Amino acid sequence: MARRVGLEVSIACSEAVTLANVDVIAAYPITPQTHIVEHLSEQVAEGHLDAEYIKVESEHSALSCCVGASAAGARTFTATASQGLILMSEIMYIASGLRLPVVMALATRTLSSPLTIWGDQSDVMSQRDCGWITIFCENGQDVFDQSIIAFRIAEDRRVLFPTMICMDGFHLSHVIEPVELLSQEEVDSFLPPYKPEYRLDPHRPLTMGAFTMPDYFMEIKKQQDEALKSTLPVIKEIWNEWGNRFGRYYQPVSCYKAEGAETLILIAGGFSGTAQIAVDRMREQGKNVGLLRLKLWRPFPHQEIRDAVKGAKLVVVVDRALSVGGQGGPIAAELRSSLYHLKKRPAVVSFVAGLSGRDIHIDQFVEMVERAEGHLSAGKIPDYEMFGVRE
Repeated sequence: MARRVGLEVSIACSEAVTLANVDVIAAYPITPQTHIVEHLSEQVAEGHLDAEYIKVESEHSALSCCVGASAAGARTFTATASQGLILMSEIMYIASGLRLPVVMALATRTLSSPLTIWGDQSDVMSQRDCGWITIFCENGQDVFDQSIIAFRIAEDRRVLFPTMICMDGFHLSHVIEPVELLSQEEVDSFLPPYKPEYRLDPHRPLTMGAFTMPDYFMEIKKQQDEALKSTLPVIKEIWNEWGNRFGRYYQPVSCYKAEGAETLILIAGGFSGTAQIAVDRMREQGKNVGLLRLKLWRPFPHQEIRDAVKGAKLVVVVDRALSVGGQGGPIAAELRSSLYHLKKRPAVVSFVAGLSGRDIHIDQFVEMVERAEGHLSAGKIPDYEMFGVRE
């Protein structure tokens, strides 16, 4: 039976991975994800989890070990953040190209320079084109659930892509929240043992990661792109099954008071909870405002986002990452691209806020909406604004 307890969210992630009965964990400590793999090392050392825990000398080695273990047929897990993810970047592309169902938890954190340990989403956005399924989490329960669901998604034979679950560094990873834990029996009923269709086996030799000439590379990348896009209905199916079993449903884009709203806030991650309170406050003041939470970043849910913004006049996108030299935040750019061909589409105002752990308060969400509505009324939509910057 499920039991509700107060847990640090990093530990909730570790407990979920333990319940998933992983075979191999390879990780290197880096703030703010260290508590995840630290607790998993205790779980293995104390006999609560029968797994190989590989202590490596870098994040590059950690993901390399996971690639090898997954290729051999093991259920594998790792976790990282910030510069650690960048050090993994070479292997990120290899894992997705080989269609290996590695699962990784990312405690999102700012990229240097200047050096900082606080959180935003610049690290995950740096890897947006690497071919991993990427899921944003909003709270501790979400992290616990997705840490189990990710294995089911990644290992489904219709999917077979590495999967990354993202939690806000510190703002989410290090807080204590109420989490409803599941029993081993409940998890086992949802997540069967991994049975790979293809794996490295000295008795049945096969080739993985072969050298490719220019004559074939583009065709292979087209196959990979189409395969990743085709996982969207499978992800929705698995999320729906989870909801039917345990009562918590997830969607690529979830809506809060969005139906009929003239203005929508679009945001991903833990700050969507603050945005929801801001929406309630504005509603009390008579403003017709709603909220969209972007949960699935890759594959990007184009049709779902189009359906969600249909009828709105304005979408206020709040990104916690800056596309340096571009036109604001990555989510805003993706939204504009997704809506471009529509004859009737809402205006998109891009705000970049909350970088390197800077808070975004309720009043600031209200202010962003008011400023965006002012831009729309004046007929002058800026490319983007860095909200709260001292100039």
